[in-house]
Amino acid sequence: MNSSSRQRRLTAAALTALAVAVSATACSSGSGGSGTEGAADGTYTVWDPYPQFAKGSAWTTLLDKCGTEAGVKVKRTGFDTGDLANKTLLAAQQGNSPDILIVDNPVVSTLAEAGVLTTTAENKLDTSKVDPNLLAAGQSGGKTYGTPIGANTLALYYNKDVLKAAGVDVASIKDWNSLTAALAKVKKAGKKGITFSAIGTEEGSFQFLPWYWGSGAQLTQLDSTQGVSALTLWKEWLSDGYAPNSVLNNTQTTSWQEFASGDYAFAENGTWQLANAEKAGFPYGVLPIPGATGGSAPAPTGGEFVTLPVQDDTARYPTSQKLATCLTSTANLFDTDNTLSYVAPTAEVQDKQVAANAALKPWVAAVKSAKGRTSDDLGTKYPKISEQLWKAVQSALSGSKSPKDALTSAQSAAK
Repeated sequence: MNSSSRQRRLTAAALTALAVAVSATACSSGSGGSGTEGAADGTYTVWDPYPQFAKGSAWTTLLDKCGTEAGVKVKRTGFDTGDLANKTLLAAQQGNSPDILIVDNPVVSTLAEAGVLTTTAENKLDTSKVDPNLLAAGQSGGKTYGTPIGANTLALYYNKDVLKAAGVDVASIKDWNSLTAALAKVKKAGKKGITFSAIGTEEGSFQFLPWYWGSGAQLTQLDSTQGVSALTLWKEWLSDGYAPNSVLNNTQTTSWQEFASGDYAFAENGTWQLANAEKAGFPYGVLPIPGATGGSAPAPTGGEFVTLPVQDDTARYPTSQKLATCLTSTANLFDTDNTLSYVAPTAEVQDKQVAANAALKPWVAAVKSAKGRTSDDLGTKYPKISEQLWKAVQSALSGSKSPKDALTSAQSAAK
């Protein structure tokens, strides 16, 4: 694809979608860089959302190793997650895309629709070992645009001491009714029930989705009876004092801080809090989020995809494919995903992770039930739907609208 045709495909809609399609688990800010500069001297560029990893870290060491195996030099730049998406669009407009782009999974379909990414049919990336539910986050219009480097998701952390004092057997929690009954016992025992993030951003949607999907609702019909039941559940938890009003402003970080106080029975949070859980000072466990009538609810997947952006010089693709294959190989994923606090996207490496760390077992189960936010071929429709969803959550929990009215308004606006 030449530069002029690429520029025509980078639409205003894509730019607008990217403005809100940011990760719920975004990394801290990093420095910038330019795309394929250095191409003539055998240098291949890699852009990633991991600015926290400096030169000499396990991540950058792996990049250098993959470059050596491919016979090229790797120039790597780490960006903030939101900044990376916008810089990628700009670089594509200028015909200066990186060779390898590691990008937050909800953004993949937006970049694909804008004509920025090659498909796996074009770049020959092998995705045959990847769990289908994880791969779906990188699919749009029947095509696949990369491969996941790993995944995180949400589950319920619980404080074993609080549950014991309240006489709650965690094994009894199978569905929404039994979870709510446990919260009632905890409150009666003088402790606090559950904390989560319902903030008016993508984090709020991210945390609401397991309950929304766990009700059987679909994002294409926000005001369904099932969707209303999920929002009603959260509203009743606040009304009954099982969850604090602070959830309206809680980020996932501040929600975790509430749980770390030791007063709460449960906290909805992610894989990335495992290290903090070990430091909390009380015994904890992890429970997959239950569906309305039982089973594990589908929780949204976080994590990134390794993609190959469109290049004017298509002769670069084979080497780029070698680099991407190296980064996502069975041999390297174990160390990479442990470094990133991710569950691997393949069963073989997941089994290896659990064998090395039994605490990951419930997280592997949660990831196997997880669902991409842009799955069901929502693609670039997701950011608008998500925005209306978090607005509905805010309206219902604050009491300005009933759950039904809030979701009815959301459905109307999302159209």
